[in-house]
Amino acid sequence: MRIILVTGNGGAGRTSVAVGTALAEARAGRCVLLVSADAEPAAVAGEGLRLLVPDPAADFRREFLALQARSSAALDLLGAAPFEDAELTELPGSRDFALLRALRDAAAGAWDLVVAELPPVTEALALLALPAQLRRYLRRLLPPERQAARALRPMLAQLAGVPLPAQWLYETTARWEAELAAVQDVLDAPGTAVRLVVEPGPGAEDALTTARLGLALQGLALEGVVANRVLPADSPDPWFAGLAAEQHRHLAALREAHPGLHELPHLGRAVRGPEDLALLAVTGPAAPAAPPAWTVEDRRGEDGILVWHIPLPGAVKDGLSLVRRGDELLLGAGPFRRAVPLPAVLRRCTVTGAGLVEGDLRIRFTPDPGLWPRTAP
Repeated sequence: MRIILVTGNGGAGRTSVAVGTALAEARAGRCVLLVSADAEPAAVAGEGLRLLVPDPAADFRREFLALQARSSAALDLLGAAPFEDAELTELPGSRDFALLRALRDAAAGAWDLVVAELPPVTEALALLALPAQLRRYLRRLLPPERQAARALRPMLAQLAGVPLPAQWLYETTARWEAELAAVQDVLDAPGTAVRLVVEPGPGAEDALTTARLGLALQGLALEGVVANRVLPADSPDPWFAGLAAEQHRHLAALREAHPGLHELPHLGRAVRGPEDLALLAVTGPAAPAAPPAWTVEDRRGEDGILVWHIPLPGAVKDGLSLVRRGDELLLGAGPFRRAVPLPAVLRRCTVTGAGLVEGDLRIRFTPDPGLWPRTAP
């Protein structure tokens, strides 16, 4: 199964490109699922194309009521009045969770291709980072190993003088962990990649730089870049020709940054139906591009260090930060942050420096004396 996650600048036409691509693949005989929060694509469902529209309100009510039911005993002790389904309104962030669950459910189906429309690029990158971030928070707040002491919980509560978390909380946390892990498996799968849609203009290069940096930090693949609404360059009208010339200057910069740029023509009108959408289809490649590889270079024989190479395409404009915390490295690049588990070979080492060289973040580690084996593992 292939999963294409479509994002881009706001107003660049990512919905039309996602729907057109899904429709073209379905017409070619593939079993295709389109995941979109926009109900408009329902008009083109059929011909082998199925539509899944996440429902944030229903998703939030279902999860909230399930949590309320599992904690009913504690709520009764507190004298709290339970909520009814009709009085619940989704909270901010519900749309993100609904979309992630939709991706998890889509990956469990027998589809040849899943095309999912994501929010604009900055929001999409935050969405893709959400499962790993929440799993880290859960592990820090309620470590799974604490469940082993549940038989001792009453005695420990007396000694500590404060109540310890109830078993239902651990069970809820374990369920959330399992759901987040399932979503993360979908995002990390070899068949999953991101496609960026931009309209050639002043913000297009910035969007590409942001997408490449954010995806590289998460170890995800950028499958392709689509330049949408490209104007013809041969108009006799001076005003139109000047506008097209400016757009084509931005196109040249995009081609230089991403040689495999796919260009779609401006239709000269709003998209009117399936035949217009067919003009905006971007089919292939047969397999997504591989995500950038993070490698460890063993230089102990030369200068006594190991170097962790992390490809970070594009300039890191807003600074770079590294914080070691146990067996994790809290890595910040521009506006993005990620907790990265250290490879086993680096866990008995000390970070001694870092720098960006030709779009490659190189972190230097020195083995701790007395702990490092004499031979390379």
